[in-house]
Amino acid sequence: MILLAGFVTTLSMIVAIGAQNAFVLRQGLRREYVLPVVLVCALSDALLISGGIAGLGALLTSNPTALAIAKYGGALFLFGYAAVAARRAFRPSSLTVSDHAPAALRTVILTCLGFTYLNPHVYLDTVVLLGSLANQYGTDGRWLYGIGSVSASFVWFFSLGYFAGKLGPVFARPRAWQFLDGGIAVAMAGLATWMLTA
Repeated sequence: MILLAGFVTTLSMIVAIGAQNAFVLRQGLRREYVLPVVLVCALSDALLISGGIAGLGALLTSNPTALAIAKYGGALFLFGYAAVAARRAFRPSSLTVSDHAPAALRTVILTCLGFTYLNPHVYLDTVVLLGSLANQYGTDGRWLYGIGSVSASFVWFFSLGYFAGKLGPVFARPRAWQFLDGGIAVAMAGLATWMLTA
């Protein structure tokens, strides 16, 4: 159950349309450097999630005030995330794929690393938020949650990269993103409510 919670929470967070997902989808549609790109994204998530669990775990378990801040701050962040997803659902956008492909693997990897590590939300989502959520499950449970989170990242990025040929036409339509973002909004609001009442 803990593993599933980590999987579902992480999956609902990373499927939102954004620069990184658009880049992975584009590479998948073009069938260029798909494996290196999805590995960079998934392994980066694994590193950040693990760091969040390890670093925040020690802080939260030794400081009840920090635990309360993480709990209420995390819930507030989730409600905010739900509001943003709901707004996207009411104003859906399509995902366009550029015809220009990077010329070299090095360029592709550097671009992917930029989309991953230069995005401030990646630190809030993986290190702070997922680390805080994982630590709600105690010393042993937090790593199960982390395994679920990391698994979701691998499933998502490999699916997006390798099944892009089938996903591309679907997510080129605003209606598909509208349903997806609506589901994300509901999931995030529900999780935030659970955090406040647990």
